[in-house]
Amino acid sequence: MYLNTHTYYSFKYGTLSEEGLLATAQECGINELVLTDINSTSGCLNFVRLAPEFDIRPILGIDFRNGAKQQFVGIAKNNAGFQELNTYLSHHLHNKEEFPKQAPSFKEAFVIYPFDPSFDMKLRENEFLGIRPKDIFKFPRTKWVNQLDKLVILHTVSFKAGDDSKIHFNMHRLLRSIDNNTLLSKLSKNEEGDPDDVMHPVGKLFEYYKDYPEIIVNTKKLLEKCSIEFQFNDPVNHQNLKIYGESEEDDIRKITELCQEGLPYRYGDNPKKEIIDRLDMELNLIKTKGFVSYFLVNWDILQYARKMGYYYVGRGSGANSIVAYLLRITDVDPVDLDLYFERFINLFRQNPPDFDIDFSWKDRDDITRYIFERFGQNGQVSLLATYSTFQSRAIIRELGKVFGLPPHEIEKVSQTDEKNLDHVGRLIRRYGERLIDFPSHLSIHAGGVLISEKPIHYFTATSLPPKGYPVTHFDMIVAEDVGLFKFDILSQRGLGKIRDTLDVIKRNCPNDPDVDIHNFKSFKDDPKLNYRLQNADAIGCFYIESPAMRMLMKKLQVNEYLGLVAASSIIRPGVAKSGMMREYILRYRHPERRKDAHPVLQDIMPDTYGVMVYQEDVIKVAHLFAKLDLGEADMLRRGMSGKYRSRDEFLKVKDKFFQNCKDLGNTYELSADIWRQIESFAGYAFAKGHSASYAVESYQALYLKTYYPLEYMVAVVNNGGGFYRTEFYIHEARMCGAQIEAPCVNHSEGLTVIFGKTIYLGFGMVKDLNHTTMDAIIAEREKNGAFLDLDDFINRVGISLEQIKLLVRVGALRAFGPKKDILWQVYFTMGAGVSQVKNGLFNMPIKKWALPPLHHDKREDAFDEMDLLGFPLCNPFDLIDVSHYGVLSKELPRYLNRQVEMLGYLVTIKNTGTSNGKRMNFGTFIDHEGQFIDTVHFPQTAARYPFRGRGIYRLTGKVVEEFDFYSLEVNRMEKVNFVNLDEVSKGMVRAVSR
Repeated sequence: MYLNTHTYYSFKYGTLSEEGLLATAQECGINELVLTDINSTSGCLNFVRLAPEFDIRPILGIDFRNGAKQQFVGIAKNNAGFQELNTYLSHHLHNKEEFPKQAPSFKEAFVIYPFDPSFDMKLRENEFLGIRPKDIFKFPRTKWVNQLDKLVILHTVSFKAGDDSKIHFNMHRLLRSIDNNTLLSKLSKNEEGDPDDVMHPVGKLFEYYKDYPEIIVNTKKLLEKCSIEFQFNDPVNHQNLKIYGESEEDDIRKITELCQEGLPYRYGDNPKKEIIDRLDMELNLIKTKGFVSYFLVNWDILQYARKMGYYYVGRGSGANSIVAYLLRITDVDPVDLDLYFERFINLFRQNPPDFDIDFSWKDRDDITRYIFERFGQNGQVSLLATYSTFQSRAIIRELGKVFGLPPHEIEKVSQTDEKNLDHVGRLIRRYGERLIDFPSHLSIHAGGVLISEKPIHYFTATSLPPKGYPVTHFDMIVAEDVGLFKFDILSQRGLGKIRDTLDVIKRNCPNDPDVDIHNFKSFKDDPKLNYRLQNADAIGCFYIESPAMRMLMKKLQVNEYLGLVAASSIIRPGVAKSGMMREYILRYRHPERRKDAHPVLQDIMPDTYGVMVYQEDVIKVAHLFAKLDLGEADMLRRGMSGKYRSRDEFLKVKDKFFQNCKDLGNTYELSADIWRQIESFAGYAFAKGHSASYAVESYQALYLKTYYPLEYMVAVVNNGGGFYRTEFYIHEARMCGAQIEAPCVNHSEGLTVIFGKTIYLGFGMVKDLNHTTMDAIIAEREKNGAFLDLDDFINRVGISLEQIKLLVRVGALRAFGPKKDILWQVYFTMGAGVSQVKNGLFNMPIKKWALPPLHHDKREDAFDEMDLLGFPLCNPFDLIDVSHYGVLSKELPRYLNRQVEMLGYLVTIKNTGTSNGKRMNFGTFIDHEGQFIDTVHFPQTAARYPFRGRGIYRLTGKVVEEFDFYSLEVNRMEKVNFVNLDEVSKGMVRAVSR
């Protein structure tokens, strides 16, 4: 009997979850219920999925409102009506249009208008007037008392009833204040609901309408005419695009032909029998599961990418598939790597395999455009949403603003023990705890795209964020529940670096043959690349450049592809947390320790010495050690990853794991230890195919850095660097033999460029230099040639005094004379004005002023560079005044377990915490010769000697070593000041005066 109910997906309005609303309805004796969230369908599908558990028949609709003002409520008669309502809502959300007073003429949906004494609209057959309990004494005085057949019950439900009703109404008012960005005390009554917007038992609700039983009858009849049906967790009838081509048979023929075409490219003209057998098995299973179209859509997208010359990497569990390898969705050979087929797909697995397709950040938008144009002509494509929820610090901040607290008071509320807070502070904390995890608004999934068989509006309304593509109102979990499985179209800068390097090579090395960056099989056997790996010499090369990976590669002495594949997963937090990263290193380096592995685990995972390293190891151990079936094993894996829908289902699988182990005769201690290993890392570890894909990209980057180091570092800089600041990629280029030059008006572009071995930094790196100036310089130089001198530059480029000063200070006009002389000439010539471009054939020469000799210290250039580029182009150690540089990085093995003093230029800091919550740090520095120093700062040292920003530090501590990786346990640290050039100048003046 409730036609207008809300959940907290009426964002910043309702206070009930879908479960909370259904539980309340069950308590009130309701057996059919309409969910009509405000301008939102985020809760609809989950509401329908959950309703049978509460013995409630679900019905869907939408509450159309302008702000908080209700215009009308639409209720779907059926799925077609729900699609109608979604399409209508989406149109208004996309175009940011207000809803009119009168609804359109829906064919498969009812419309209910809120009663108003002045309401005088002619109602269509499917339209009614909603009477609220408070209207029961008003409407008899209107004409509608004679049209009872058009009246229905319209009692809104937004909050919880009972003892918590006041608290929930207060929560509602706080949410409305946050939504309106206003103080609670100034919240308009028009922006909040009625305190009585709660659900009453059916008997109490009918009591309001006892004098007009026709209204009750009309409401019941309306509900009887409504139904909604979606299939949940039905893998056979998934909702993705079912047919790629003309028919299912055509699709099967297509994928088979494509695989046959791919065999010679991947395996030569005579592939082994095991490859043919694996292919046949996979194709049969893909057909059985109905995933043929899913593979062909991925193939289609990547065929377009190759046509456009876009570089990509296919990863995820789909990389375990030989079909994906033959279709060139991935470059990982599952046979060569012995990838676990059941992680990719099995008869028990409900969802398709994951294909995470990474593109360059420059190319992804065009790929997204292609997908919408290729597959979305009938509204079948949408981006996938995520729910942004209130978290502890954020909700305290928002509530603090609502209560009018200044920022420092809000910070105090978040950090102070509740018992020491005043009344307002305690209110904020208490309501904050209630609002944690409430949905705040919709965001866009990092890369999820849905391509469905039916129009997306069959399932949900869509919003239109600035990206310009529609976005669903539900997240990945709800999408999978209803059988919609996402395509992951992602971006990463690493691919931009590889693609741009190939372009830079063509320009800088035009006579070299083209690089086949997909020729991975030759890369992985290249001794030069593997030598770099073993020595952790991989700055700029994807994720393996990080301090943690440098450390792990040195400890493991990784010198081949499979070792890097394992390292890619071992480095993940869970493996280290479980203690298995250390155990893996020990077994890797000391074969005699491998006998310590449990015999069954050793048999299951011989390549990793009985240590769980990859996600599929969870499936292997659960299936082969604990004898769970593959469906249960996969549920266990997904549960460990936080991707379960039902915690209860996951706990049942956990209980069965232990029961099976007991029945098999394993001790509880052994079972618990193996469970601990599973539990501690499965949510973080990669699938082996995923790790292999990352390792392939790392080898590709290593190849480019090894054979084209300068071109590669230019591409790294132009793609925003990586783990480190731009400065250190410039430093790395210098270490590789480059001559680094500051921006120059005769050579530089917006981005960094290379000529031979000389790298000119881009104008875009100069702080405060605007694009108008950059474009003017480049366009004039391209049109009329290099600038001859300062006069020529000023005559040809319209530029302000402030902009030309930046160019002088950064050294961009150094070809025209000493910096200080140029700066004075600029002042004399331009004053405070803007240079005017001279268009005559004969430009009058600019008057030259005779200047006295001006002293110049090269270190002045370094400080200008630090101000404008963010770093000096010289060795930073040239800017300090010390007699020696301490122990160098290469000398650490000579000082093992001894106290030493080192000087290091800070590269990066990793803040972390100990098991008891104390703060500690890991530091990365470079020494005077440019080699890395790795430091550990335990809590006592971290507290006493904190980092004080960029610069050079004097480090004192003990040299330690683990698995041939040397580091410094710091017990004292102080920052070394750069030289003060003002003091140096004064000293020179005093020396001259004597």
